[in-house]
Amino acid sequence: MKLYIQTNNQNMEKNILQKIPNRIAGECVAARIRILNRVITKIYDESLRPFGIRSSQMNILVAISAFGATTANRLCKILYLDPSTLSRNVERMKKKGWLETVPSTDGRSRMIQTASEGLKILAQAYPAWENAQAKTQQLLGSATIEAVAATANKLLLKGMAQS
Repeated sequence: MKLYIQTNNQNMEKNILQKIPNRIAGECVAARIRILNRVITKIYDESLRPFGIRSSQMNILVAISAFGATTANRLCKILYLDPSTLSRNVERMKKKGWLETVPSTDGRSRMIQTASEGLKILAQAYPAWENAQAKTQQLLGSATIEAVAATANKLLLKGMAQS
């Protein structure tokens, strides 16, 4: 009798343990978002490649161009970036002449701003960005694009409020 109970418990435990990965594999939002992220990033990166800019760098360049000179800390909060990721990208973009750092008005911190070469690369890459937008629209459809934009805009506003 004891052996039967032990075996039954092991089978039950095995069934439960098998249900966990099956449920995660079938429902995990993070996994699906990561797949979408990789696919969409590839679309944008392939379109932008001729201009020597990656989608991650373009996002940073666009944010700084749109919001004006800002601190690294504020930009990290707005874009939900890790400081080391931002720092690495900013350094690469400074070497290409797209960004520059200047002292803040109070002189206590450094501000990151778009250089004239950064504005030029945005203008040059704009048609390629439009092409990537169209491909992404075709892949995801209007309803999905609108849902993603609405959610991302809420997060962007939250990030701006925290900065």
